[in-house]
Amino acid sequence: MISNALSIRARLTRGDEKGIIIIMSKVMQFPAFATLILTLAALPALTQPAPAGEVTESIWGTMPDGREVPLWTLTNQHKTEVRLAAYGALLVSIETTDRKGEGGNITLSYRSLEEAVAGGVFGSVIGRFANRIGGGGFTLDGHRYELQSINKETRVHIHGGTRGFHRRLWSGTTGTDAEGAFVTLTLTSPDGEEGYPGRVDVAVRYHLGNDNVLRLDYRGRTDQPTPLNLTNHAYFNLAGGGDVLAHHLTMTCPAVLALDENKVPTGEILPVGGSPFDFRSGRTIGEVIREVAGGGYDHCFVIDGGDNLTLFATLSDPVSGRTMRIATTKPGVQIFTANHFKDNPFPRWGGICFETQFYPDSPNKAAFPSSVLRPDGEYRHRTEFRFGIIPE
Repeated sequence: MISNALSIRARLTRGDEKGIIIIMSKVMQFPAFATLILTLAALPALTQPAPAGEVTESIWGTMPDGREVPLWTLTNQHKTEVRLAAYGALLVSIETTDRKGEGGNITLSYRSLEEAVAGGVFGSVIGRFANRIGGGGFTLDGHRYELQSINKETRVHIHGGTRGFHRRLWSGTTGTDAEGAFVTLTLTSPDGEEGYPGRVDVAVRYHLGNDNVLRLDYRGRTDQPTPLNLTNHAYFNLAGGGDVLAHHLTMTCPAVLALDENKVPTGEILPVGGSPFDFRSGRTIGEVIREVAGGGYDHCFVIDGGDNLTLFATLSDPVSGRTMRIATTKPGVQIFTANHFKDNPFPRWGGICFETQFYPDSPNKAAFPSSVLRPDGEYRHRTEFRFGIIPE
């Protein structure tokens, strides 16, 4: 009897209906055992653990040159859904549930590939160098490198230039593991691209786990010394619309980088105490945002964690009940509150970015943590977005 039940269970698992019918035609000759055999066979199948996560693939659209752009969707047991695109290694959207169990998009998203190609950096991976490099370039190992895409008036290079990683079509592979589902995107930047030295091979893995954590793992290697500073430029709005001024933000960051008139760090590191940059005890984003020069935050905060994965921020929305905690292995985070948005289509202060990174202009600031990658090293960087609900 037991062997028949095990045989049926195995055939249930692999969908062998014909084999099940043959076995049952035999056991039905003994009605007293038939019900028990079916129960033993079905129970293990019903108690099989649910998959840790799922990933599906479709086509988002085609590039102007005709290349197709894959779109992937990651899901987990919390009904969290993350959509990713090969263009720009783009984090297209993140949907999480609110305290009522209703799903909603918590990022500012492009509605189509055409919008993404014509647009900016919403959710893109930024490289080779996230944020700003001043003076039109940098000197490395005694050699001067002039960067190609710079503002002619300010001499500032930003986000890797017009040929930055956010404008490239990446290659992607997918998979699942015991904790969830993932997409790994890879890209090669040739020697001399945008004026940077060396060939660089980079990868970013987006992993959505059943712990409701989205992990971004960045890797990079080079054949020549070169600066490398990768981040993701997603804008978050846990309310799913409107502005983020009522969002509550707590950050452990003890200091912020002083900026010049071009938003390039001067090299001075300022304690946040007594300033609009002090979120250590928590406050709403809108409490003192109007006291910040420029009409909002666009500043690099210091994360005091070394190379360790450090939880440095907690963001929450009191209406939806959604929360997001952010951890990283990087020494800094650029906080940007969409100060220039003008309802096209998102309002001013309609989102907030947590761009974990090396400090801006570090190739020109010897006192800053070094962003230089050398051939005998590997660029490694993890950032986690941990989703949750405010307890009632």
